[in-house]
Amino acid sequence: MFNRPPHHELLWSRREFLRRAGGGFGALALGSLLHADQARAATAPLAHHVAQAKSVIFLFMEGGPSHIDLLDPKPLLNELAGKPLPDSFVEPLTAMGEKGSPLLAAPRTWKQHGESGLWASEWIPEIAQCLDDIAVIRSCWTDGINHAGGVCQMNTCINTAGRPSLGAWVNYGLGSANENLPSFVVLCDNNGRPVNGPRNWGSGFIPSSNQGVRINGARDEPIANLNLPKGYTAERQREKLALLQEFNAAHAARTQQDDALDARIRSYELAFRMQAEAPEAVDLAREPEHIKTLYGLDHKDTEAFGRNCLLARRLVERGVRFVQLYSGTGSKWDSHDNIEPDHAKLCRSMDKPVAGLLRDLKQRGLLDETLVVWGGEFGRTPMSEKGDGRDHNPTGFSMWMAGGGVKGGQAIGATDELGLYATEDRMHVKDIHASILGLLGLDNLELTFDHNGRLERPTINEGSFNRKLVTG
Repeated sequence: MFNRPPHHELLWSRREFLRRAGGGFGALALGSLLHADQARAATAPLAHHVAQAKSVIFLFMEGGPSHIDLLDPKPLLNELAGKPLPDSFVEPLTAMGEKGSPLLAAPRTWKQHGESGLWASEWIPEIAQCLDDIAVIRSCWTDGINHAGGVCQMNTCINTAGRPSLGAWVNYGLGSANENLPSFVVLCDNNGRPVNGPRNWGSGFIPSSNQGVRINGARDEPIANLNLPKGYTAERQREKLALLQEFNAAHAARTQQDDALDARIRSYELAFRMQAEAPEAVDLAREPEHIKTLYGLDHKDTEAFGRNCLLARRLVERGVRFVQLYSGTGSKWDSHDNIEPDHAKLCRSMDKPVAGLLRDLKQRGLLDETLVVWGGEFGRTPMSEKGDGRDHNPTGFSMWMAGGGVKGGQAIGATDELGLYATEDRMHVKDIHASILGLLGLDNLELTFDHNGRLERPTINEGSFNRKLVTG
């Protein structure tokens, strides 16, 4: 029979808990601390850039938004609509395993905006008003030609599973700025599941405590199982967790280093601390009405993504390092047909919330230290599919960044005259990740983790920081 200690001995500090757990678990904790020290040693500012960003909000348009309908105007596309691709495009396209299809017009109304004169279509009128704070990267490319590979690569730098996500690397490299909240949070705009599911925010081979935590901003209880069960008191919960810690410690003392067990113990400890702080962090009722309106919470079309954008702001101002928001969860941006009504609806759902987020961060003085990234796993082709849609385009598409030291009001790189291939200042996903890490002061080739005797890096030994993001 297990002998429980007196009640007063259940309320241990973390130090006392580690002391009582014995050498096995103490070594486990020491190993974790050494990994943290190793990561922190790699966080010195890059020689070419003094970091301003402290956190990232990654707005992920799952399914692949059409760059040539949003941020990269191509007048020639409308002139050649209905005709086949010019001969100069056919050979590389065939090498990709595609067959040429008639070009599909992009019947957008384009305007230049702000002092920068950057172009945007009528589908994103609110984001268009923020373009002076935005650097549009028009020359992105990736290896992932389908959703599973594309989403995987945009999250982990490689199109096959098994590596840590970008958010996990940021968490590992910078550590938490608030011990009572997760450092990496994921929000979806519906109850669906993104392609690849939790692997998109997994930790791979680095410590499991760095993985993302999905919360649901659309529910009355955004963080599942956080609230105490009915009839439970905080005192009873403390006793329950203390007993659970004893069982875990006894098991840890009998085993070698167990990363999964360590992560489980840390998750229980974090969950207990979150019960005090997280309910306030996710309570949007505390926000004034004009802020809710700014994010579009007063309209059905924008309410879901607006809630998530507002939650993202509340989280980063409380020290959360990395927040990833999925728009169109379940590949809704994938427009193989009906691109006009489908993209128009999705743009309405995210345009005002995203612009509201940028404006709110800026008015609070948070935009300089918060890097906002927008994009999907790839773009769309200029050729038609099914007569009124566009296929996946991994060879050239647009993303944008704002805040976090980014010089706004500029377009970086270019695609060809039809928007099919990135042609100038090309940025692979590894370069995009290297640049995000660089804006946080992390060198993608110096941040390492020893995995089975091999030093692993977030961008696998490749990828370069694009200095134009900060210099223009």
